[in-house]
Amino acid sequence: MPAARSSTSPSAARLVLQAKQREIDAARQLADRIECVDAIRQCIHALQHERGATSIYLASEGQRFAQVREGAVAQSRAAGQRLQAAFTAQAQAPQGSTANMLSLMALTWIGLDALDGLRERFERRQSSAHDAVTALSRLIAGMVELISHVADAALLPSASRMLVSLLHLVQSKEAAGQERAVGAQLFASGASDAVQQERVVHLIEAQERGLKVFADFSDTALREQWDRLQLAPGTARLERLRRVLFTARAGAPIDSALSDDWFTVTSERIAALGEYEAELVARLRAECAAHIQQAQQALQDSEGLLRGLHDNPPPHMHAVERFFGSAQASHGAPTLAVAAGTAAAGSDTAGATSLLELLQSQAAQLARTEAELESVRRTLNERRVIERAKGALMSRLGMTEEAAFRALQKTSMDQNRRLLEVAEATLALPDLAFAHLAAAQPPRSAS
Repeated sequence: MPAARSSTSPSAARLVLQAKQREIDAARQLADRIECVDAIRQCIHALQHERGATSIYLASEGQRFAQVREGAVAQSRAAGQRLQAAFTAQAQAPQGSTANMLSLMALTWIGLDALDGLRERFERRQSSAHDAVTALSRLIAGMVELISHVADAALLPSASRMLVSLLHLVQSKEAAGQERAVGAQLFASGASDAVQQERVVHLIEAQERGLKVFADFSDTALREQWDRLQLAPGTARLERLRRVLFTARAGAPIDSALSDDWFTVTSERIAALGEYEAELVARLRAECAAHIQQAQQALQDSEGLLRGLHDNPPPHMHAVERFFGSAQASHGAPTLAVAAGTAAAGSDTAGATSLLELLQSQAAQLARTEAELESVRRTLNERRVIERAKGALMSRLGMTEEAAFRALQKTSMDQNRRLLEVAEATLALPDLAFAHLAAAQPPRSAS
């Protein structure tokens, strides 16, 4: 096709320039929507803080976190007003919003307007902590859904990986926020509850699942920052407090004084996740700005645009050319990948579709991780049983935590049984058996 290189048709040049202008418009549209996404995520963060404080306030019958809750409510109100202003700006944007976006904006607006009535009920302790967590979580869920519609990967395919990473991070942070609220309710109430304990386990699983996708779709620098966070002291403190929740028997007392520590540790984790959100939003802004600048420079060279279009045909054209250009047709006839729904998830190609479709294409990848998630679930449950067995040895035989764990390990090795089986057998022992074991223990040396 040498003629296309040497001669530029005015009509073709006009079309390619128009296509580049549409590309600029789409990048600007995504840039505007990213500002809306930022307002949504900041409002979610404020509501998450309010939810956690309200949970402790109600579960403690108003004895704890009254002032913390008041401050959180003020922050939520301000964030809600900023979000409503962002909705107004987005609805008036020249590119317009989709029907789903407008409907979800309206639903969120109604929910924000109804909050003051709910807050009065919470202030007067006319609702339970569970009902408060449910109501605020429902509002936040609609806002998370809205992000998936506002952040449309089809507007700028080169940003699709960051958008997938951001949405999974937002969902994981919300699961962490729900864990904070449920755990705060348990600690502040001073008693364990089997249903709530199970909810905490599921919320941990949801975090692990979402954060895995977040890490997979992040660049190397962000992934390394995330890995370092896992080694921070707060992670170990969180695990210790989770263990308190896991090992307590249903209805057994829990030290309510730990509610402050729980709220602090989980809030630190949520704040760290929020910093990653802000970093991804900043990178998305930069990607939009860079793309717009490059496209505007390219507009000055219509001949170069046509040359680039000729030298970089769409994937299907390239596949057909390869099919007919090879000496032997060793593969099947080429088919349109996008029409077949086989476009790679997160690919930076012009065939990228909406973020919702991009997320749906993750189903196959997430299905492959179900075995891993089931392993995580088993590990959490096994840890819970082992910790309970350690607690039984500590309380009934007066052992230290380290000695109790060594005793379980030694029994496991001596009997060639899994540590979990030894722990289950230990918990099944009657009190009389523990009395005999206590009698057989060597006397402690005086300290």
